[in-house]
Amino acid sequence: MTGIIIRKSHIFSAVSIILLVCSLAVVSANELYLRCFSGSAEHPVYSVETDEKKICITFDAAWQCSDTDEIIEILKKHNAYATIFAVAQWAEENQDSVIKFQNAGHEIENHSYNHKLYTELSDSQIFDDIAGSAEILARICGRNPAFIRVPSGEYSKRVIKNIYSIGIIPIQWDVDSLDYTGINVEAIVKRVVPKVRNGSIVLFHNGVKNTPKALDIILTELESQGYEFVKVSEIVYTDDFSINFEGRQFRNQTS
Repeated sequence: MTGIIIRKSHIFSAVSIILLVCSLAVVSANELYLRCFSGSAEHPVYSVETDEKKICITFDAAWQCSDTDEIIEILKKHNAYATIFAVAQWAEENQDSVIKFQNAGHEIENHSYNHKLYTELSDSQIFDDIAGSAEILARICGRNPAFIRVPSGEYSKRVIKNIYSIGIIPIQWDVDSLDYTGINVEAIVKRVVPKVRNGSIVLFHNGVKNTPKALDIILTELESQGYEFVKVSEIVYTDDFSINFEGRQFRNQTS
């Protein structure tokens, strides 16, 4: 998918915003709650500053699901827990895969309803899309998404400010496998392993021919380097943070 692209209506529906805020606020204590962000409201999170050798393996799920069982087994082999950014329309059509991922300990987060670019939507359309897709994912998974990855990773300052304004954290990546382009296993491995650092967020896709085999090799190599594979929710700061120009998230220093 493309990385950061900054480019170039309706008045947004007050009803849809109220419904979204209520749906995000009325959840159990261990789920998403509305937060006040003290950091930048113009950048998504690309990676996280940490001294621990932890990284996030993430998948964008928008197309097929034939490799669900294989991916789950590979992740289990390496004691790895992943974050699945699911397009809600895909999740509706492949609920068995969504539940399999969740039951295996992986987390399901938002990737829009049908992958329309948010940069081409009005504010009201963005809010409606987030609310609608979150409702579908919550119905399937029993929890509200706390994070979102915008379609194709394409965003503007307007898009990111809108997302933060409703208490959701936008997540990008600092290591792109480019698996979806059809490159071979060796090329995927070479794109990922040398670029990983503490706090990296790595992008893969399900339903891609060479991803499972490459994933196994990548996790084997990174495991030998001492890395632990954790979910986005286990490493991304959800309050009192700042984000620098490259999207690196930092915990704010307290006096």
